[in-house]
Amino acid sequence: MKRYSRAVIWGLFIMAAVSSCIKKDNFDGPNASLEGTVMDETNKIAVQTCTGNFSIRLEQIDWSDVPTPQNIPIKIDGTYKNSKLFAGHYRISLFGGAFWPTAPQELDIRQGTRLDFQVTPYLYINDFTAELIDSTTLKLKFSLAAPIEGIPNIIDIQPYVNTTTIVGPGASISQYSESRRLTPKSPATVWEWSTMTPAEKSPEIIIPNMLRGRTFYVRVGARLDDTQKNSNLSPVIEIKVP
Repeated sequence: MKRYSRAVIWGLFIMAAVSSCIKKDNFDGPNASLEGTVMDETNKIAVQTCTGNFSIRLEQIDWSDVPTPQNIPIKIDGTYKNSKLFAGHYRISLFGGAFWPTAPQELDIRQGTRLDFQVTPYLYINDFTAELIDSTTLKLKFSLAAPIEGIPNIIDIQPYVNTTTIVGPGASISQYSESRRLTPKSPATVWEWSTMTPAEKSPEIIIPNMLRGRTFYVRVGARLDDTQKNSNLSPVIEIKVP
């Protein structure tokens, strides 16, 4: 019994010693927020994107000379938001995305801070149409346009088909998407914009054997050979297969 009492006393002593070494955290919790929209500089509309295609990168430069970056994903409607940030002075930039580079910006982030970005895509996908040419065969038509010369080479052009509105790179049904990818004719491995033919810049893609009685969401994208190898994307079209 004495040994048991002694063990209890020692246990209480150790707990008291440990608790006395624990310091109270006096730092404020995350109480700031940042939100905004990534806009097409020419058309003044939100960019067409997909989950994980690119993000807003934050670096809190009043906290560290070599801050650890944190990213805010861009939603499919071109908006972003993080309501759990620490107030401070940040360097903010776009990370990824098939756009002409934009300069980082510095900004004090407090509660309710907003920052919109203006970007110029490498490519526009114009006149995109999707129609069933028979009960289960889908035909896609579109044209590519480069608003500024000197874009990175194009790796491939492909459709993206899914059963939800979240459709694009990493979110598509392979048999209707990757298997219908367009690539340059061998021995070329990429397209150089200045040497592409009118037919290559305005392709048609045929997707057969669409499942009957299903609703699909379709878009197309062109992947660029820059650092991140991201894609410019078309709007999404809903297709109901009878």
